[in-house]
Amino acid sequence: MAELKTRLQNDLTAAMKARETVTAGALRMALTAVTNEEVAGKQARELSDDEVVKVLTREAKKRKEAAEAFAGAGRAEQAELERKELAVLEAYLPAQLDDAELKSIVDKAVEAVAAQLGETPGPKQMGQVMKAVNAEVAGRAEGGRVAAAVKAKLTN
Repeated sequence: MAELKTRLQNDLTAAMKARETVTAGALRMALTAVTNEEVAGKQARELSDDEVVKVLTREAKKRKEAAEAFAGAGRAEQAELERKELAVLEAYLPAQLDDAELKSIVDKAVEAVAAQLGETPGPKQMGQVMKAVNAEVAGRAEGGRVAAAVKAKLTN
């Protein structure tokens, strides 16, 4: 069993014993999403830690979007609950890259693609650069941030 999944289950048990309803709810939701991912497809399988992180990242993104939607609709109490659940999930995710680190990774990827092509890549090669950057970033930065950094580098 994936170490991260075991940690989630142990933390859920601790949160339930401590009667921390928000934490317990967020962890239950996360474990349900992991279980659903495990049984999706033709054959049930065990997820690796990297796959569990991808599921948690997807769930965290849902919480963030829901919080924004609730705040926009004037439902501050519900938005605050979503933000608290997001904070619980973020504790299990890898630390996010800051802008300087992301820029450095993008620069290296652009150089690698340039070496492959034999010329400086432009906006048409954004897909190739994104593929190289995403392999390096691996969930430590949101896709929108990565795409914006790559686009800025290629259009200059």
